[in-house]
Amino acid sequence: MSTDQSTAATPDNARRVTLRPAGPEDMDFLRRVYASTRAEELALTNWDEAQRAAFINHQFIAQHQYYHTEFPEAAYEIILLDGEPIGRRYVLRDGPQMRILDITLLPEHRGAGIGTALMRELMEEAAQTGRHLRIYVENFNRSQSLFARLGFVVVEEDGFLWLWEWRSKENSRGNAA
Repeated sequence: MSTDQSTAATPDNARRVTLRPAGPEDMDFLRRVYASTRAEELALTNWDEAQRAAFINHQFIAQHQYYHTEFPEAAYEIILLDGEPIGRRYVLRDGPQMRILDITLLPEHRGAGIGTALMRELMEEAAQTGRHLRIYVENFNRSQSLFARLGFVVVEEDGFLWLWEWRSKENSRGNAA
């Protein structure tokens, strides 16, 4: 899927999913998306809202700077549903692989097939370009079931991070990149 006016095939096709480049004006939204990934973890703390907000802000900025410093050539995109931002997708297209740095939907949009449709489009792109598609996922992250269902396999375990990889049939011969 390319940016702007591209459409992911959602299960009912009643709603339009598009992507656009993320910009400086999206920082508050991106912080909110990041915060949604840490909500369960923070619910276990006895911190007040100010402490939680400070933690989220610090961690978000650190992650944002890391991604943009380490992967400046990646595509940083906002996922839109009917023109409204609902998530983020960061993808690095590098030589023989495509690496999903992050794909996150706000909680109210999870489980509706949007992530699956976006993943299938990346899989199609990887197949067409002869690349492997990879993503690191925490071993406790619920999205593992999505990757397993789509045919990804764990090719490396590094502590709590697992590297999942998908290869098209045409691309499955040979060694991991």
